[in-house]
Amino acid sequence: MKVKIIDTTPGPGPDASIAPVTSAFDKAAALQQDISVALSLNGHQLTSVTKGTAALASGQDYTATSTAVVLKKSYLATLPVGQHVITFHFNAGNNAVLTVNVTDSSVTVPAGNLTIQAFNGNTSASSSGISPKFKVTNNGTSAIQLSDVKLRYYYTIDGDKAQSFWSDWASVGSANVTANFAKLETPVTGADYALEIGFTSAAGILNPGQSAEIQTRFSKSDWSNYNQADDYSFKASGTQFANHDKVTGYVSGQLVWGIEP
Repeated sequence: MKVKIIDTTPGPGPDASIAPVTSAFDKAAALQQDISVALSLNGHQLTSVTKGTAALASGQDYTATSTAVVLKKSYLATLPVGQHVITFHFNAGNNAVLTVNVTDSSVTVPAGNLTIQAFNGNTSASSSGISPKFKVTNNGTSAIQLSDVKLRYYYTIDGDKAQSFWSDWASVGSANVTANFAKLETPVTGADYALEIGFTSAAGILNPGQSAEIQTRFSKSDWSNYNQADDYSFKASGTQFANHDKVTGYVSGQLVWGIEP
């Protein structure tokens, strides 16, 4: 006799999901707004909301119903400028992730005589080398000594190692480009190091309206990967020079371009 066994237990349903998966928050006091995220639970239950290893407090940092989670502006305003990943955990299935881009339009970019444009030559999220390219333009009415200029590109080292720098090409001559890896005394979201680019006296001057281009690259001594996706100065898109206020510029030690993290 043959016995046919049929399992009528329903299989796992679809994962819970959220919409949208990206959002923006402006820290300027007059523009702060809660972020509402629609929930599709698909039979699951929301168990917690976290940022990294820190759990958000229900009722204080967010409110939740069966159809939506509202992230409160009082919590969002505590986040520093930059990208933040908020993770929604459920009692079964995969987590859902919301990326929040936090800005602060009340912080004005300092007025100065330099404009810094930049893009990344390598836009992979994980890479053994970071390849920022810079274009520095004198928008003033008098010449600037390049030896007085510094640029800073902010990133996370993702495993502290010795690092090496290369200037692959520079309009003022690669031999006239200097570099220093500056470890931040207090790490911030998106940065625990800064690549500081400088120039020797032989780089000369930038006359009004004149630009200098520098194509750089740096890596760790063991060629282990950086995670560029969470780096303050990283631009995931763009293959042409464009104004970039997350790279900072200084003349004689004074901030004249960009917003420090």
